[in-house]
Amino acid sequence: MPTSARASEIRAIYERIREEVGESVTVVAATKYASLEDMELLAEAGVEVVGENRAQDLAVKRERFGQAFRWHFIGHLQSRKAKDVSELCELVHSLSSLSAAKRLTAPALVEVNLSQEETKSGLLPGDLPAFLDEVRELGVDVLGLMTMPPLADDPERSRPYFRQLRELAGQHGLQELSMGTSQDYRVAAAEGATLVRVGAVLFGR
Repeated sequence: MPTSARASEIRAIYERIREEVGESVTVVAATKYASLEDMELLAEAGVEVVGENRAQDLAVKRERFGQAFRWHFIGHLQSRKAKDVSELCELVHSLSSLSAAKRLTAPALVEVNLSQEETKSGLLPGDLPAFLDEVRELGVDVLGLMTMPPLADDPERSRPYFRQLRELAGQHGLQELSMGTSQDYRVAAAEGATLVRVGAVLFGR
């Protein structure tokens, strides 16, 4: 398929998602598996915000595409990469350690592991109040929370996790909620997401 036609397809999907989630929700294109050619397509399609998972990939893509996008970091934040990520992104979605917070200068969302899965990063809900106090003392600009529910075939199974994250954010006076991916972004938006992270669906996968 010609590049222009492929970009038009992505644009149509992107605009449909934006319409589905509403104007108050930022659609972040998750680019973990996106090649440089894919990034070209996203730019041509008019995608505004991209979220990268790996600091080294972020650096390469940011150098290549610069101001074509607004850049977010959505992967696991290693403390040794926090300074570099801060210089490349306008928002980090995945702060979950004090060691990273000490090196972070970009605004951030705190990642919460609501499902308490051992394979996932993020704070346990009970640890959130103390962590917020500590990172705020360090001067980190915490804007909200992020979570990843367990993988499920039925998007409705994500709803309780999204609802719990919204309630947690409200308890701590936080406004931003990064929740929902290609599998469940509609449910996330209905439960108050302000950012959804979509990847595969943009490419029709």
